[in-house]
Amino acid sequence: MKIEEIRSKTDTELDFDIEQLEKQLFDLRFRSATETAANPAQIPHLRRSIARIRTVLHERVRGIRGQEQR
Repeated sequence: MKIEEIRSKTDTELDFDIEQLEKQLFDLRFRSATETAANPAQIPHLRRSIARIRTVLHERVRGIRGQEQR
């Protein structure tokens, strides 16, 4: 997920996206522990996407980068 796409969404949409990405990450970790993962590089990709969303939400709360809460 690109940062421009993240910044264009509202807070509730970002909260929903975080929940979905965390579920995907959990499932991927569980599958990689029990069987071979189809794409092991997807785990860091999901972690970075979650971190980007949390960073944008934090910026909005703190008023950094001119972002107001949506």
